[in-house]
Amino acid sequence: MIKFNFDFKLLFQQIFVGLGVLLILILGLNSILMQPAFAGVDLSRQPTTEVTVSLSNESGELKFFPDHFQFEAGKPYKLILKNPSPGKHYFTAKDFADMSWTQKVESGKLEVKGAIHDLELKPGGEATWVFVPIRTGTYSLRCSIPGHTEAGMKGEIIITENS
Repeated sequence: MIKFNFDFKLLFQQIFVGLGVLLILILGLNSILMQPAFAGVDLSRQPTTEVTVSLSNESGELKFFPDHFQFEAGKPYKLILKNPSPGKHYFTAKDFADMSWTQKVESGKLEVKGAIHDLELKPGGEATWVFVPIRTGTYSLRCSIPGHTEAGMKGEIIITENS
């Protein structure tokens, strides 16, 4: 009979060390590949570009004015949202919001920080959204009130590479 002297403790230590090294390599590679377009840029020194959008108009037309936007990744923007219409409207652009860093949303005496997916503006309402787009792509914009998108209250947001 052949007897093996096998050290299971040593085997498990080697497996765990190997898995740890593999995990560190994966996380390190992921952090390199997932660097935002503005990594290493001092955003406090960049001017903020202001863009104004009306959610409908005074006659209640179901449209964004303008309905197409183009932003550069890594540049700060201040989106001024206005609702001059007699009804409430939403500025809904979840995928765009997920690909942007929101500094804040302000309305009246309220300031919201963190993830934003849509903004509701009541008649006569105004809000300011300060953000930095992170990832390039084309994203849809719509008013999520039933029937408004279908009636034409939709648009497109494009994030391009920083030039």
